[in-house]
Amino acid sequence: MAVTLKDIANKVGVSVTTVSRALAGYSDVSPTTRERIKAAATELGYFPNITAQRLRKQRTDTLGFIMPTFGARFSDPFFSEFIAGIGTEAADHEYDLLVSTHAPDSEGEANAYRRAARGGWADGLIVVRTREDDLRLRLLCEKNFPFVAFGRTDDELDFPYVDEDSEAGMEMLVQHFIDLGHRHIGFIAPPQGLMFGRYRLRGYYQTMAKNNLTVLPEWVMEGDMTQHGGAHVVKDLLTLDPRPTAVICSNDLMAIGAANRIQQQGLMVGKDIALGGFDDIPLAAFVTPPLTTLHQPIYEIGRRSCAMLINILNGRVPQNEHILLTPSLVVRESSGPMLYERR
Repeated sequence: MAVTLKDIANKVGVSVTTVSRALAGYSDVSPTTRERIKAAATELGYFPNITAQRLRKQRTDTLGFIMPTFGARFSDPFFSEFIAGIGTEAADHEYDLLVSTHAPDSEGEANAYRRAARGGWADGLIVVRTREDDLRLRLLCEKNFPFVAFGRTDDELDFPYVDEDSEAGMEMLVQHFIDLGHRHIGFIAPPQGLMFGRYRLRGYYQTMAKNNLTVLPEWVMEGDMTQHGGAHVVKDLLTLDPRPTAVICSNDLMAIGAANRIQQQGLMVGKDIALGGFDDIPLAAFVTPPLTTLHQPIYEIGRRSCAMLINILNGRVPQNEHILLTPSLVVRESSGPMLYERR
């Protein structure tokens, strides 16, 4: 049978109200009495009724993360790292994390956000992969529901976010390949509508233009952010004439898929064709050859996003609600040595 407040009160010889206020940390209970009550609670094996506590506070002490992915299973290590960061920070502050999956821009996803905005199952949300026309963000802003996004938008909405400067990162990566002598650089973009995709594509075009290099339309193709998508698209890039001597993918997972297909075609990554990605997921350092990419601290971004949301939920205004981080270039063997003299 579960130990109750009345059991503790009988053991210590005080009222149930005194026990309740002592365990809740109220200052009107003397330190001596509070310590006696805590000791008795420990001795008897008392555990608080979390549900009742949350009802009294009118809070769930739960954070929500609606993952935009297809199907009930996901294979993208990006999400694994990000959720691990959120979960660690949430646990450190005694919050639970509730994760669900819905296909992006689906009715199921929209309904999940509507239910969240009505309140009841989570105190706040972490939103990821912001979109050019993001109904999720508009809904949460209209309902004044607490959230923090990993990503920005170009519209008038003002909301707290942590983001990576994808444009600056892509400029570094494209310039790296240009400095190696590459002139024909293919680009595998993410699906249209994703904000980070717009920034990364802009960084690619701007850096090519800055170096007076022409981008042929057929060099830029769209992938689906998966290994299969990277393999499928790069196969088409390899049929072009002239064939790109380097290919940049908008995320590491597509780059890993592209590397596999390039090698199946009898070419060597880093020798016959250079390859780059974005994210620096753990697997990027262990594929063959190891992948040149842009490092963004996904786990830490998850933690920082979660910490910002918890501060907001507890009435602590963050010093900076708009955090923009700069990725770092990680050069590995998939870049290959210099192939040409720069012209």
